[in-house]
Amino acid sequence: MLVQHFLEQSAHCLPDKTALVCDDKSYTYRELNHAADRLASSLAELGIQRHDRVLIFLDNSTEAIIALFGILKAGATFVLPSPTMKARKLSYILNDSGARALITHTSKKGVVRQALSHVPNLRHLIVCPMLEEGMQDQFALLAENAMMHSWESLLDNPGSLSNRKLPRQIDIDLATIIYTSGSTGNPKGVMCAHYNIDAAAQSIIQYLQNVEDDIILSALPLSFDYGLYQILMAFRFSGSVVLERSFIYPYKILEKLSRTQATGFPLVPTMAALICQMDDLSQFDLSSLRYISNTAAALPISYINTLQSHFPHVSIYSMYGLTECKRVSYLPPEQLKSKPLSVGIPMPNVEVMVVDENGQEVPPNEIGELVIRGRNVMQGYWNLPGVTSETFRPGRYKGETLLYSGDYFRRDDQGFLFFVSRKDELIKTKGERVSPKEIEEVLCEMDEVAMATVIGIPD
Repeated sequence: MLVQHFLEQSAHCLPDKTALVCDDKSYTYRELNHAADRLASSLAELGIQRHDRVLIFLDNSTEAIIALFGILKAGATFVLPSPTMKARKLSYILNDSGARALITHTSKKGVVRQALSHVPNLRHLIVCPMLEEGMQDQFALLAENAMMHSWESLLDNPGSLSNRKLPRQIDIDLATIIYTSGSTGNPKGVMCAHYNIDAAAQSIIQYLQNVEDDIILSALPLSFDYGLYQILMAFRFSGSVVLERSFIYPYKILEKLSRTQATGFPLVPTMAALICQMDDLSQFDLSSLRYISNTAAALPISYINTLQSHFPHVSIYSMYGLTECKRVSYLPPEQLKSKPLSVGIPMPNVEVMVVDENGQEVPPNEIGELVIRGRNVMQGYWNLPGVTSETFRPGRYKGETLLYSGDYFRRDDQGFLFFVSRKDELIKTKGERVSPKEIEEVLCEMDEVAMATVIGIPD
């Protein structure tokens, strides 16, 4: 299935259902689909073609959602970097992706101005909201070779997709390029085909047991694949999303969880830390909340205990994944008490192996690199064939690709996975290999320690 079909099918089956709540405004599936159709028609008129890249430089917003689906409907590939990104990285991504158009907001003018001075090949600059005449002139100077358009003018396009012949797409086309912010060097663009996204979304929906009645409240950035998939998954199962711009004010988020009767709440450990430090969690009625999901890093046991004590009816899903395959594993909530440090078992339709340096599987409880096999394994890194060949390697069967994660894991006798360390973070001391994570876990067991980070230093 093509990713834009997530929206289109929900709009066909449940046109008047609330799809999105953002800035306290509600949008139905019909409204979002209609807006995305108009944007796609306008992009086609501008000359955006199949396989072209269009970059979205926006905060969490309704415009960002409309933009990504409009781009997909036009047959193009969307690129959604962090809206807090500095000019140098934005310029790099614009050039590396070869983006033909940039969709941004007037509030980003300063960063965009600096970035575009080093981007000669951009053809269209789309700005929202409607610009005043003086500001139009300022933006027009940002990109000498690009035509400037207002967001509103593109959405006011009276044309429709039914009257325009758009390029035929298939599910091995690229839907998005997600740039990962590596610790060193320039970010790498992970190429995600439509079928990769659909496979990952279906597997996650299956183990989270999502249904049409689910309401997901997300304060995660859309530029983070964990945040992006909250939208994609919800539209895949015709649910609703309450999209917050950030998690700056935890009290407001919890109040909104209560007011909207949200059933799902994705978070990361830093968000959990803020929640667990709040004085009186009992003041929030979260009786409708069905699950909390966590990824990016394991939740400390103290956080798990706090969340379970205040919200005993809520299932907590501990998960592990990486952009190169979206998600790998999840810990069934009923196993959280007995295996709190595990990231669980492979999600549906995914197979994993723990291998040694020669690519041979290691016995249970021995440490090796995690290797992933499944339709969720992405297509490689954009413009980086050498790095791609190191990470995405041929499998046993003709045509299949295995993902070498670069993460050390061990697997217990029951098949549950335990993250040990990044390969490049393992500390060697006195001939032994020591995982920083193991030391951090011990430190976090102390009442006086909220969070801990361990690094190795040269002898």
